[in-house]
Amino acid sequence: MERDEEFARFVDERWPVLVRSAVLLGCTPPEAEDLVQTALVRCYVAWGRVRGATNRDGYVYRVLVNCHHDSHRRRWWRERPTGELPEVPADDLTGQVDDADAVRRALRRLSPAHREVVVLRYYAHLGEQQIADALQIAPGTVKSRLSRALTQLSTDLDVSELRGGRAS
Repeated sequence: MERDEEFARFVDERWPVLVRSAVLLGCTPPEAEDLVQTALVRCYVAWGRVRGATNRDGYVYRVLVNCHHDSHRRRWWRERPTGELPEVPADDLTGQVDDADAVRRALRRLSPAHREVVVLRYYAHLGEQQIADALQIAPGTVKSRLSRALTQLSTDLDVSELRGGRAS
């Protein structure tokens, strides 16, 4: 029972950031929840290895990234038509949606390898060594991918609009 409780606490603490990381990797929110659930199922099965890992978050993010790669190979996520659309009243969050869309578009223009490094560094707040462990690459590769990604993002027009200026 202790194992289940420990895993449940881990999921409670990490669920929101894992889902948001999956969204930033290019999933829609429902796809992100499915992806995180799939990754966490794999982590639960291997909880002994996850628990014993020196970098638990890195291990879990590696599983998340692998699941993301697998999902795109299989192409099992697709929109499905429905006969009824739900009517849900909501506040006007147009500005926030526009900003989030601009960031998503900019991230989408990065290569998957560069996007993964940016998401793990700036959203998941992992250090270079943790990212290297999670992606199974050298720390120098993390630095170079991050540098190239930030250079590309600095000239992206969508990101420039968020700053209220023009890209150089």
